[in-house]
Amino acid sequence: QVQLVESGGGLVQAGGSLRLSCVASKRTFSGAAMGWFRQAPGKEREFVAAINWSGGSVTYTDSVKGRFTISRDNTKNTMYLQMNSLKPEDTAVYYCAAKSAWKNTGSKEYDYWGQGTQVTVSS
Repeated sequence: QVQLVESGGGLVQAGGSLRLSCVASKRTFSGAAMGWFRQAPGKEREFVAAINWSGGSVTYTDSVKGRFTISRDNTKNTMYLQMNSLKPEDTAVYYCAAKSAWKNTGSKEYDYWGQGTQVTVSS
């Protein structure tokens, strides 16, 4: 069964840090490109970061470059998003997603999605 489960969200003050995790079933994770997206209230879901199977290629949206780091541990079927220097505008539900091919990683064309984890950054 396909499954992606996010964790690590919470409430943090501006300038603080959080690390999100996404645990996937082995079948979903193996060979997959993975991504993080977020959706703030009243806004469209937007791309945050993506990483290919080997971890050798990553991409970020401009607003998080230099603050967020995406990584993965293929031995644990887990992807991470280290978020530093958080800002109130980072407040959103964060979703992980998986797809088979490393292309169009910034679009929402992913095959599998998790249920999301809430990140709230207070000013």
